[in-house]
Amino acid sequence: QVQLVESGGGLVQAGESLRLSCAASGSIFSITSMGWYRQAPGNQRELVAALPNGGSTKYAASVKGRFTISRDNVKNTMYLQMNSLKPEDTAVYFCNAHGWYSQEYDSWGQGTQVTVSS
Repeated sequence: QVQLVESGGGLVQAGESLRLSCAASGSIFSITSMGWYRQAPGNQRELVAALPNGGSTKYAASVKGRFTISRDNVKNTMYLQMNSLKPEDTAVYFCNAHGWYSQEYDSWGQGTQVTVSS
C-alpha cells in the first residue's frame, strides 16, 4: 500500500497562509485519488479537498476560493495551500490516499495541527 507523512502545520493569525505537504511512498502506482481531511475537537473528520487521478478537484464549500490542492507526481507529494485562514479552520489535517492493491484501501497520514488565532 502507501505510506503518507504530512508536514507544514503550525500556529498562524487569521488572514495568514500556510502550505501543508504530504509525502507519499510505497505503491504509488496503486493510488486512484488523494485528498485532505480535517478534524476539529468534538467534530467528525470532514473532507477539505480531493484530487482524483484524471478528475476534477473537489473542495468543501467552507474552503472554496481560499484553499488549493495540488500534486507533484515527480516528488510524490501532495500540497494544500491555505490562504485567508480563519479561526474555524483550526483542526488536525490528515492526508488520505485511496486506491487498489489486491483490494481497495485507504491510507492515512499521522495528521498535522493547524491553529488559527483571531
